[in-house]
Amino acid sequence: MLVVAAAFLVVLPYALTPLYRLVDPVSTLMLWRWAKHARVERIVVPIDRMAPILPRSVLAAEDERFCSHRGIDFHEFQRVVKAEADGVGRPRGASSITQQLAKNLFLWPGRSYVRKALEMPLALWIDLVIPKHRQLEIYLNIAEWGPNGEFGAEAGARRAFGKSTGVLSPAEAALLAATLPNPVRRNAQQPGPGLRRLAATYVARAAVVTDIDRCARSRR
Repeated sequence: MLVVAAAFLVVLPYALTPLYRLVDPVSTLMLWRWAKHARVERIVVPIDRMAPILPRSVLAAEDERFCSHRGIDFHEFQRVVKAEADGVGRPRGASSITQQLAKNLFLWPGRSYVRKALEMPLALWIDLVIPKHRQLEIYLNIAEWGPNGEFGAEAGARRAFGKSTGVLSPAEAALLAATLPNPVRRNAQQPGPGLRRLAATYVARAAVVTDIDRCARSRR
């Protein structure tokens, strides 16, 4: 019975993924907070109603090759493996947006080889059945974006700047992108010098990326 239950839980994400082309999903962390009766704030906003600079800034910060890889950035993966083999630790940005989406939708946070082994084939499947623009739209609407149960860019923008994602400036979009690795400790509402410097880097990157708008907005 336990084997059957475990097999069902492994197969379930693959069955649910195609539905998310049309249905707005929630993350496992949101479900966990609801189970604990903790606060969850999320307002789903279509990507075409967000300021274009926001997805550009997020991809500049998190996954610059999102438009060209097929769910896993194997160039980045090789860099991570080499860094760990050399004993220098894991570089920033080791997971693609699609991998982070797999984790947020179906798995759990934290570093784990078991989770990574489940995450990678899921990322390939997500990229196969969900268009790039929809992957990014889902990610922007389920990522944790604040210290008190704020999920999705809209909740993050309203908390940090008191405005909608549709009217964010390049600097504000970059600050939101810079908080993504740890929105509990990184505060876009009151950014320190380090966060401002990081955001300035993302402003510059977002300005020169050439194909983000194509894959983020077109319907392949």
